[in-house]
Amino acid sequence: MENFQFSMPTKIIFGKNTQKKIGPETRKHTDKVLLHYGGGSIKKTGLYDEAVKSLKEHGIEITELSGVKPNPRLGLVKEGIEICRENGIDFILGIGGGSVLDSAKAIAVGVPYQGDVWDFYTEKAVVKEALPVGGVLTIPAAGSEASDGSVITNEQNNYKRAVVTGLIRPVFAIMNPEFTYSLPPYQTSCGASDIIAHVIERYFTRVKDVDLTDRLCESVIKTMVKYVPVVLEEPEDYEARAEIMWAGTVAHNGLLSTGRTGDWGSHMIEHEISAIYDIAHGAGLSIVVPAWMKYVYRSDIERFAQFASRVWNAETDFFNLEATALEGIEKLEQFYRRINLPTRLSDAKIGDEDFEAMAEKCLEFKKVGEYLELKKDDVINILNLAK
Repeated sequence: MENFQFSMPTKIIFGKNTQKKIGPETRKHTDKVLLHYGGGSIKKTGLYDEAVKSLKEHGIEITELSGVKPNPRLGLVKEGIEICRENGIDFILGIGGGSVLDSAKAIAVGVPYQGDVWDFYTEKAVVKEALPVGGVLTIPAAGSEASDGSVITNEQNNYKRAVVTGLIRPVFAIMNPEFTYSLPPYQTSCGASDIIAHVIERYFTRVKDVDLTDRLCESVIKTMVKYVPVVLEEPEDYEARAEIMWAGTVAHNGLLSTGRTGDWGSHMIEHEISAIYDIAHGAGLSIVVPAWMKYVYRSDIERFAQFASRVWNAETDFFNLEATALEGIEKLEQFYRRINLPTRLSDAKIGDEDFEAMAEKCLEFKKVGEYLELKKDDVINILNLAK
């Protein structure tokens, strides 16, 4: 196990009726807020009205910026930065899923910075300060409600990049599973894929003697495998929705990374796919992760066999660990198909014409993969396995 420091200062406010805490929690930090959200879903569920009422009851001046899309756009982030500067706003409240919260975080780092906020995402600048952010989660997926990351798409050149800094962890996250009842089944499944991928990126590590976090990782994946089919059949099963929502936070708040180094190659490859084709991030991951596994598993068959045995209850064949490892990969793909996610690029109507460009862009700023470092040909080979 490696040395580590772990701090997760986000205050989690979880459960039924917790949306009533929006005003009082926000008032602890500001009396003027940018209310940031996507489209009409929070208005259809009534969450928008409840949030506005709670904020106004606590004397908070509201300026709104809606329009966040999946794979959130740099253009809207820049609009938010200007709105905050012009109106003296010092707090961003995001209501929605990971795209909204990632966009809110990007605005938060951009307001006090005199340069182009995109500098942070291309590592031309380092974040030194940020406005505080609060979150009201409606889609369990990205884990952005308690993470130190933000991913933004530059729509001018189809780059999708991340910034990671503890300065952008939300100060609070309000999480009521009831507001996930209305999620369409496909969106629920895409969120589940994102959560599972966050765990897999951490699980496959070269660091030895990390059995505690191995077991935590395995538990989160098994929780998702158990409860996602439940909510697809019974969308208003509160207990199942609650398990999924909390699993999404635990998967990406840093706890599962303690003492170990994850990979993140699959995420970097997927970012190139969704940047060009605007596919849902979770759907891209259900395609890329199994392909990555098929490409790298021989480098550490024991860990892949452990994954198959502990997560998927595969019987370990000690005389043929490769067969056990491959069974685990196949069971993961079967689960994705069971919840109606694509497992091949062809399922998403994506061809191979952009493979070389995607591989080059993927490697442009930093190395890809820690578990197994990937070069250009490796990325292309993984994309070919995903066809």
